[in-house]
Amino acid sequence: MEITRLFEIPYYQQKNVPLDKAIGHRDESGNWKHWSTDEFINSANKISKGLLEIGVKKGDKIALISYTNRPEWNILDIAIQQVGAINVPVYPTISPREYEYIFNDADVKYCFVSMDGKGDLLDKVKASNAKNLKEIYTFDKVDNAPYWEDLFRDGDLSEVQKIKDSISPKDIATFIYTSGTTGDPKGVVLSHENIVSNVLAVIPIIPLDHKDVTLSFLPLCHIFERMVTYGYMGLGVTITYCGTNNLGGEEGELQAVKPHFFTTVPRLLEKVYEKIYNKGLELEGVKKKLFFWALDMTEDYEYDKKYGFVKGLKLSVADKLIFSKWREALGGNIKGIVTGAAACPAKMARVFSAAGIPIREGYGLTETSPALTINQFGPQGAYLGTVGPAVKGVTIKIDPSDGDYKEGEGEILAKGPNIMQEYYKKPEKTAEVIDADGWFHTGDIGRFIKNKSGKKFLKITGRKKALLKTSGGKYVAPEPIEKKFREDFLVEQMMVVGEGKKFVSALIVPAADAMKDWCSQNGVACTTTPLAENPDLKTISPETLKDEKVLAAFQKIVEANNPNFSHIEQIKKFVLLPNPWDVTTGELTPTMKVKRRVIREKFKSEIDGIYA
Repeated sequence: MEITRLFEIPYYQQKNVPLDKAIGHRDESGNWKHWSTDEFINSANKISKGLLEIGVKKGDKIALISYTNRPEWNILDIAIQQVGAINVPVYPTISPREYEYIFNDADVKYCFVSMDGKGDLLDKVKASNAKNLKEIYTFDKVDNAPYWEDLFRDGDLSEVQKIKDSISPKDIATFIYTSGTTGDPKGVVLSHENIVSNVLAVIPIIPLDHKDVTLSFLPLCHIFERMVTYGYMGLGVTITYCGTNNLGGEEGELQAVKPHFFTTVPRLLEKVYEKIYNKGLELEGVKKKLFFWALDMTEDYEYDKKYGFVKGLKLSVADKLIFSKWREALGGNIKGIVTGAAACPAKMARVFSAAGIPIREGYGLTETSPALTINQFGPQGAYLGTVGPAVKGVTIKIDPSDGDYKEGEGEILAKGPNIMQEYYKKPEKTAEVIDADGWFHTGDIGRFIKNKSGKKFLKITGRKKALLKTSGGKYVAPEPIEKKFREDFLVEQMMVVGEGKKFVSALIVPAADAMKDWCSQNGVACTTTPLAENPDLKTISPETLKDEKVLAAFQKIVEANNPNFSHIEQIKKFVLLPNPWDVTTGELTPTMKVKRRVIREKFKSEIDGIYA
């Protein structure tokens, strides 16, 4: 069976690798609930019939919004595709103005929302002033809206099959609205062929066997996790959904599920590392010395590196006494973890991989469905500090023609079947990123690095639009500097500033939990409180950040990291900020990218103070 359209993937699983537990999660009572492959397909077919009954036609847009991943989302996704409609996934945390813009721009006819999390999505959609929205259904039973299962219809599927047969691989499967750092969101138009080509390219890279178990917590409204989920379906592995609030600990999802694989963002790895490191600090005597001895063993780790007898013996001891416990904390079965969506500090990939938890970084954009490159798990398949070789079917080239780049660097351009069709109703914006020869201009700066065997790996060195220019006319790429500084467990977030100035400086948001632990060990008073807009995050008392010991600690971080950069790139001054940057407070996009213009405006007085 050849897969050319996304809705064929569950049927491929049914024919080749059927599962009793294809996809599942914890229900409201805390019990595990799974759908078998057959149950998944049957539910999707019932919804497809129901959608046709209420008048959904080919090309209609249907929005899906949920605070957490859940099987109902995937079932509805397939059901929508089978009737030729277009799935418009929407981030739950965006502003009311963005809801209104997206619903009206896409001409959304129906919407499905979850009532978990904050339980406010139904009200947010109702208040969106969507002009052509006919009905809102919920994944959870409530009194003031129809339930999604109200659409289930049994019976003859001939009409559904007729529509499926008419759908071309080049037909549109989804609009994904990507919120840039400025302006209104742009609707990325992706066809079945775009995403299927990426799924088929990525499946061989994922180190899983039939009936292995995966854990999924990155949002399905992001193309990264959605594409990977299609890949899981094709491989015939169990998909288990959870949130990020209960991953660790004896009662957490990692211990309950014991996954073989998951995808993540670098910040989660950093938080896991912070906890491991802080536990090491709490140890005493021989145990503490042994812990940090083992940690030191990871410093020279490289993929495929061969160690001599003595170093190999030391690593074996470190593995048995220390690293094995780290693996058990992640469930004990991890075959691999892929990180994406943001730059992964090389230190994180090095430490975890050395400990027998293979970390691989990939790279892509919503506009590229998304994978362009991925470090692989086989011999000579990965190179630390890079985002890997191009995936099958994708061509990458470096364009040095439009910018002030270092030798060998330039804008990363990509071509392949995974490149989006267009930005919806924005031909001028489309023309800005896809040139006449079909090359997609990523806006990222990079270069190729070859390993010992001559294989090429892509290294991201900056963002074209993020470049700042000092008053001396020198260009500085902030992102590599920020990435390096975030390797320190005390640094949660950072933004380099200095446009038009004599030198570059930084706004730094300390990591609240790590800061509190550090203060406790160093005799500094520290109070953290939940952030009003997002109680999952914590704000640090301003008094703590003014303490001389705290300022001295961050000055040491600056002095330790500055030698990694040229004189003009080195941080001369910094300001510590008490509140974390978040989507809810406006400093981050839904994909957690920094809104540099917003931050510069919001903290203008702090920046002006640096250069006063």
